[in-house]
Amino acid sequence: MNIAVIIAGGTGNRMGQDIPKQFINVYDKPVLIYTLESFQRHEAIDLIEVVCIDGWHDVVAAYAKQFNITKLKWIVSGGQTGQESIRNGVYNLEGKVSNDDIIIVHDGIRPLVEPSVLTDVIEKAKKFGNAVTSMPYNEQIFVVDKKDETTTNQYIPRETIRRVATPQAYNFKLIDTKYHEAFEKQIGIFGSSYTNTMMVELGVTLHFAIGSDKNLKLTSKDDLEIFKAYIKLEKDTWLK
Repeated sequence: MNIAVIIAGGTGNRMGQDIPKQFINVYDKPVLIYTLESFQRHEAIDLIEVVCIDGWHDVVAAYAKQFNITKLKWIVSGGQTGQESIRNGVYNLEGKVSNDDIIIVHDGIRPLVEPSVLTDVIEKAKKFGNAVTSMPYNEQIFVVDKKDETTTNQYIPRETIRRVATPQAYNFKLIDTKYHEAFEKQIGIFGSSYTNTMMVELGVTLHFAIGSDKNLKLTSKDDLEIFKAYIKLEKDTWLK
């Protein structure tokens, strides 16, 4: 099976709203539901688990019923950090899925995940045991001088770097084992750490899958406006 673990445990302070950003309505539909619909529609996704802020479980369940998210199987409480939330979601699946099942971790506030991106990350994970969506970096990257941060004399060739995001996919045995190891050893679980960075810190080689520029993370009001524009966007049929 392929199980999506949707992380919706954040409070969204940077958005500056009265409710968590994943529950903000855009054209009469919560952001989280847009995300869940992408997984609901994809034929390769069997089940969905949402990791949610305490106090919002019933809201998620009600929205799922309203918008026909029939693949939603579990709603789990998040933690104090992003890594704790993902850990909670993974641990909840122990005894409920098999070691060879693929777990797709995705941010609830990335509502524009495309079918081709989901397909590729699942296929790569089945082949290699893990996969992270990635994109080339198209800007020049310069390193700030340690003595004078207004200057630089070093750059990083952009051909040598990738920017990664969610969805990320992992064999269940791998992700479950590594979260136990990380929290026991206190490795790769602090600050902005995520599953992919934790895996690298624990010695796992990651495999790139395709990504998309549309797969934006809604962290600010400007991001929300871009998202609204994407929803209303009409594609030119003549473009190849």
